[in-house]
Amino acid sequence: MTRSDRPDRREERLLRGPRRIVCLTEETTEALYAMGEEDRIVGISTFTRRPPRAAREKPKVSQFIRADVEAIRALEPDLVLAFSDLQADICAELIRAGLEVYAFNQRSVAGAIEMVRILGRLIDERAKGEALASGYERGLDEVRARAATLPRRPRVYFEEWPEPIITGIRWVAELVEIAGGVDCFPELREKPLAADRIVDPAEVVARAPDLYLASWCGKRFSPEEARARPGFAAAPFTVDERMREIDSLIILAPGPAALTDGVAALETEIRRAAALPPAGGGA
Repeated sequence: MTRSDRPDRREERLLRGPRRIVCLTEETTEALYAMGEEDRIVGISTFTRRPPRAAREKPKVSQFIRADVEAIRALEPDLVLAFSDLQADICAELIRAGLEVYAFNQRSVAGAIEMVRILGRLIDERAKGEALASGYERGLDEVRARAATLPRRPRVYFEEWPEPIITGIRWVAELVEIAGGVDCFPELREKPLAADRIVDPAEVVARAPDLYLASWCGKRFSPEEARARPGFAAAPFTVDERMREIDSLIILAPGPAALTDGVAALETEIRRAAALPPAGGGA
């Protein structure tokens, strides 16, 4: 076959979907591995931890808000997958460099599942994407069914950063409720920017949570630091059995990890809290 007889890269992509993909965040990397399509991945984020083998197998070409554009270009990707407005500048630079970019912006449980379906379509593996997404939906339905058997639904305060205090984003709040809890700050869940989810320590105390879940992004939770806030030391929810840490790696990204291990960790802690008396007293 002569060179002129072979399909070019664009024609091949139309026939088989993109074959060389760079993933700028972990969610798409984990989903592609879960579909058995990891051979398409040629570059990943340095923050990728799931699956563990990805960090061993794939070149690292980006952080979260920074990327090595020349290194990405050298990989000759036919698709770059990004996430959110926080990567908008990276996307613009890559587009100016002549690369094709698809930016996801999922902020909810439904959005995270739909991301998987769209990814399946993007790589021309619709059935695989649908099967994976449906599996996540079934798993969450099972969590909901177990939550319905709890003796009560404990009030849950979820904290993703300590200073200033930032409460949970939408998909976290939704997973808390799927697992059987009641979100203490439901009015803030729709706020995509962390700066819009800052709360005062006095307001946390006033909401009287039964369970305090901390998931400080990239930082180990310190109960002592939390109790040093005004009003926290005397609050019923700051005893050890009601202050629990959730690994940020499994909950603070809207992708497969949160839909599986993240919600499982929430379920464990919420079930434990549901067996305790209400932190504020009463039935």
